[in-house]
Amino acid sequence: MQESPAQIATAVETTAVRPKQRRGFAAMDPDTLRAVCSQGGKIAHKSGKAHRFNPEEASKAGKKGGASIAADRAHMATIGQRGGKAKKGYRARQAALRSAVPLHAPIS
Repeated sequence: MQESPAQIATAVETTAVRPKQRRGFAAMDPDTLRAVCSQGGKIAHKSGKAHRFNPEEASKAGKKGGASIAADRAHMATIGQRGGKAKKGYRARQAALRSAVPLHAPIS
């Protein structure tokens, strides 16, 4: 059975008009959600199932992420170009400010 274009358009319109209903945690007000999440975090730490980064672990994770980003040479080149252009613009703006406003104006 094949639907006509009019039936398809009607079906699309009816689904688009109906607002999306929020369920679960999304339906909670922010204060209640904060309280529930806080209790969950406290219980996880008490039971020893929560994880905390120590400085060595955090350093290792940062190096791993940095290495994966640095592997994309095109991305790194784009970042370097942006940095160079920003620096060039910064120098020009600073030079314009220095020439417009004297640092030591004579006191009258």
